[in-house]
Amino acid sequence: MTIRVKYCGLSRPEDVAAAVAAGAGYVGFVFFPKSPRCIDVETARALALEVPVGIAKVALTVDADDALLDEITGAVPLDMLQLHGSESPERVSEVRARYGLPVMKAVGISGPEDLPALETYGKVADQLLVDAKPPQGADLPGGNGLPFDWRLIAGRRWPVPWMLAGGLTAENAAEALRRTGARQLDVSSGVESARGVKDAALIRAFGAAARA
Repeated sequence: MTIRVKYCGLSRPEDVAAAVAAGAGYVGFVFFPKSPRCIDVETARALALEVPVGIAKVALTVDADDALLDEITGAVPLDMLQLHGSESPERVSEVRARYGLPVMKAVGISGPEDLPALETYGKVADQLLVDAKPPQGADLPGGNGLPFDWRLIAGRRWPVPWMLAGGLTAENAAEALRRTGARQLDVSSGVESARGVKDAALIRAFGAAARA
């Protein structure tokens, strides 16, 4: 059983190299100005061109308008768009149709009342990112280093493939996989030595934990 890992918020060539060496299934580039991981389109293009074929290149946006998505998709060779804001199911469908790329929709979970959204978005997105809902007043919709109660989704299935996110580290990756039945993991802050700064040793350790 292969576990696919998405290393998100990469911002330097050495981050991409470390993710590739760790066996990444996906690499994520952030286009959200409030994030310490945000990069510009030129940087993203240069990084994306370093990614070997077979590793999916993902652009993370938050409630982006068509102008921004046009700019990103026009310059950066991408395999997937990740919508990490409060985009409606209609908007997800619109983005898929307009850009002809698979769309992953992030859904924040903190309690049972959040689960129905996964069914709803599972009908319109190509993949789901099941993430921890950000704490009250947080600037970022993700990458806050917080897990949610994994028992909420244990053994559940949705109409499309899904990925687990939220507070994952090399130390808890195995437990997360065991408890949720996830086959894909998304990590960002859990492989950083400082906020927004990826650490090659932590990326390597996370990859090894996911494989084990």
